Amino acid sequence: MKNRKALILCLLIPLLTGALSAFLTRNAMERFELLNKPPLSPPGWLFPAVWTILYLMMGAASYLVRSSGGPRRAVNEALTLYGVQLGFNFLWTILFFNMGRYLFAFFWLAVLWVLILAAALRFYRLSKPAGYLMVPYLLWAAFAGYLNLGIYLINA
Repeated sequence: MKNRKALILCLLIPLLTGALSAFLTRNAMERFELLNKPPLSPPGWLFPAVWTILYLMMGAASYLVRSSGGPRRAVNEALTLYGVQLGFNFLWTILFFNMGRYLFAFFWLAVLWVLILAAALRFYRLSKPAGYLMVPYLLWAAFAGYLNLGIYLINA
């Protein structure tokens, strides 16, 4: 392993972002449980498990990009885009759970999906495994879009 401290930092950034969003939305979960949900909605306990795995995969991908040896500018641009999408991810949680702005959150999530795709493609150019590590996140965000829009339509 090239740099253990860098790996730990890369893993901690998305994990702490997720932990903060979970902390900030903890009181909204009771209201969420009362909503009617679309078909294929997973049980509530699954979300933290999936997100933990996705955050670890994102962190590992960012580490691979950081240590790829690619051109510094390309690495910085990829990691900046990654940071922007992580911020969008964080804010989606607030919009959806705390504010209950389901339709706005859906459009926000659509932008987030495009940002994830763009980050994944940039990651792939610098490290193929890093790009592949972002694919489950991209798929989960698409599924979240289905759930988000379904919740809006059913509960509007």
